[in-house]
Amino acid sequence: MKNNSKVTRLITIGLFIALEIILTRFLSINTPFIRIGFGFLPVAMLGIMYGPVWAGVAYAIGDVLGMLIFPSGAFFPGFTLSAALTGIAFGIILYGKPVTWKRVLIASSIVCLGINLCLDTYWLYILMDRAVIAMIPARIFKSVVMLCIQTAIIPVVWNKYLKNMIKNK
Repeated sequence: MKNNSKVTRLITIGLFIALEIILTRFLSINTPFIRIGFGFLPVAMLGIMYGPVWAGVAYAIGDVLGMLIFPSGAFFPGFTLSAALTGIAFGIILYGKPVTWKRVLIASSIVCLGINLCLDTYWLYILMDRAVIAMIPARIFKSVVMLCIQTAIIPVVWNKYLKNMIKNK
């Protein structure tokens, strides 16, 4: 990926941001308390292809654009920070390294358990105070489910599809 021109990189990042917005806003299961979806996939692919900075910035932009275009509540910058940290985590652990189940499990554990479960629950605590306590069991369930989904899907999508498409380009 290091030989890509800047224009190609920006177009690819823009397409992955659009894909993230679509997967998050339209192709996910939403309840008042949790969202289960595949918006992580474009971010993980950006982390693998371009590293932590680009993935973090792209996910933050995707979060802000998604909220502006398709609002689902009040904007809170803490969730944008969580989005950026998610891209950074995927990039740090997966960029320039083989995309193995073990690496993906580590990255997904940081994202699902550290960022989504702990940090996002803290943001909800700031917004909702003690009412967030009632959501903790559902958030734990969602985090475990997403950890399994991410660990299973990221290596397959990268190793079976995208890596080969990029090589053959």
